[in-house]
Amino acid sequence: MKKQYDILVIGSGLGGLVSALILAKEGLKVCVLEKNNQYGGNLQTFSRDKLIFDTGVHYIGGLSEGQNLHHFFSYLEIMNDLELQKMDENGYDKITFGEDSTEYPHAQGYKNFVNQLVEFFPEERQSLEIYCQEIQEICNYFPRYNVVGKDSYNEEILHLNTKRFIESITSNEKLQAVLLGSNFLYAGDSENTPFYVHALTVNSYIQSAYKCSKGGSQISKLLIKKLRENGAEVYKHSEVSEMIFDEKEILRGVKTISGKEFYANLFISNIEIRSMIQLIGEKKLKKSFVNRVLSWEPISSCFSVYLVLKPKEIRNFNYNIYHYSSENLVWNSFKYEKENWPETYMLSSTPSKQNTEFAESLTAISYMNFEEVKEWENTFNTIADEQERGKLYEKFKLEKAEKMIDALEKKFPDLRASIKNIYTSSPLSYRDYIGSFDGNMYGYSKASENPLKTMVSPRTKINNLFLTGQSVNMHGILGCTIGAFNTCAEILGKEVIDERLTQIINKNKSEK
Repeated sequence: MKKQYDILVIGSGLGGLVSALILAKEGLKVCVLEKNNQYGGNLQTFSRDKLIFDTGVHYIGGLSEGQNLHHFFSYLEIMNDLELQKMDENGYDKITFGEDSTEYPHAQGYKNFVNQLVEFFPEERQSLEIYCQEIQEICNYFPRYNVVGKDSYNEEILHLNTKRFIESITSNEKLQAVLLGSNFLYAGDSENTPFYVHALTVNSYIQSAYKCSKGGSQISKLLIKKLRENGAEVYKHSEVSEMIFDEKEILRGVKTISGKEFYANLFISNIEIRSMIQLIGEKKLKKSFVNRVLSWEPISSCFSVYLVLKPKEIRNFNYNIYHYSSENLVWNSFKYEKENWPETYMLSSTPSKQNTEFAESLTAISYMNFEEVKEWENTFNTIADEQERGKLYEKFKLEKAEKMIDALEKKFPDLRASIKNIYTSSPLSYRDYIGSFDGNMYGYSKASENPLKTMVSPRTKINNLFLTGQSVNMHGILGCTIGAFNTCAEILGKEVIDERLTQIINKNKSEK
C-alpha cells in the first residue's frame, strides 16, 4: 500500500528536524527519512570507552532567557529538557598564539567582553565597544535573527568584508587577531568572508555560551521525541535513491535504496545540495541554478583527535582554546603547509563525572583538505554500511594524531602520559556520516564581493520541493534553526510563523 504524507523531509540534520516539527505541530502528516544509523547530521555523537564525543556541536550560543535560540527552542518544546552547562563567563573562548602563554578571552556579555579584553589592550576600549555595537547592529538586519520582524536582507550589509571591517576599528594587529580568533566557527577565510558571517556566528556566544552536558545529540533526540508525539513518522537506514515524478513532471514521491516508496504533497530537502541536484536530475532544474551551485567552493574539512584521559591527570577547563602558530594565520587559517600541520587547532575538554575538577576527555580539531584523504575516497564506512579502509589509512590517521599530540604538548607538557586511548575522524568520516561534499564542515564559502552567489531561496523551480540546512544561507545551530523557520514560512505563510513565535515570546516574558 502506498504511504501518503503531507510533507516528506529528506535528511534529519537540524534544519530537517526543526522544519518537520514546525509542520507537524500544525497538524500536518509528516515523515522524515535518514540514511544513517543516527539522526541529527552534525548533532551526531559517538561513544568510546563509555564516554560521549561530539562530532560537530561543541557549544551553543543565544540560549539564555529572552535570547533568540531560547525562544525558538521553547516553541519547539525542547528548551526545558536540554541539559546544559554554562561556560566560563569571563572567557568561553580563549585565543592563543605560538609560544606565547597569554590566553586572550572572549567573555559573555558585551560589557564583560570589552572589560576582559581591555585588561590586555588598555588603549582599545573604544574600538572594542564599536566592535560589540556593530556586530549587534549587523545581526539586527537579518530576517528572524530577532525571532519576529524583518523578512528581507539588506543587500548593502552583505558586501561588508570581515578583514576591512576589523582593520577599520583597530590598527592593533594583535587585537585584530584576537577578535578573529574563533573564526574556526565559520572556517576562517577572513580576508574574503562577509562580515555578517562573522557577526552572526560570534554575537550569539557573546550573549551566552553553553555546552550540551550529554552531547549535541540530545537536541536531535528531543526533536525526534516531539515529532513522534505530534504524530510524525521518522525512519533511519532509509537513503533516498530516486525521486518519483509523474507524466506531468510533478514530484510525487521518493524511492529508497531498499526499494520502499514514500509519497507526499510537499517535500523538504535537508541533504547536501549537490546530492539533491543529482537525485532530481540536472535537466529538471534551471541551468543557471545548477551551474551556480556547482561553482561554489566547499569550505575546508577537518581532522579530529579524541583523547580519552586517565583519571585525575588533566584539569578540566570550561572554555575552548583556539590556538594559532602565528597571528597572521587567523586571516585564512584553513590554508596550511602539510609539513607544519596542525598550524591551528580548536581544543575542548569534558569534565569527569566522578570529579568535575578534572577532564575525562579532550577533543582537538584542525583543518584538513580532502586532498589528503583522496586516495581512499572510493571507500565508505558508516555504522549502516561498514567497510574497512585498510592499514595505510589507519597508519595515516595515527601519524596525524601523533602530530596533534605533539602540538598539544606545548600547552600541556607530558600530555602523552595522561592518555588512555586515542580515536580520530577524518574528512572521510564527515563525508560519510554527515553527507557533506568532500567532508566540508559548514557548507560553502561565502565571499563579500559576491554574497548573493551562495544565497539560495528555500523555494525551488519544482513547485512542491523546498530546501533547508546549512547549505541554504547560514550554518550552525542558530543558522539552521532560523533557516528551518524561513523554509516553513514559505509553506505555511510568514504570518502564521510570526504569530506562533510572537505567542511564545509573550509566554516567555510573562513566565519570567
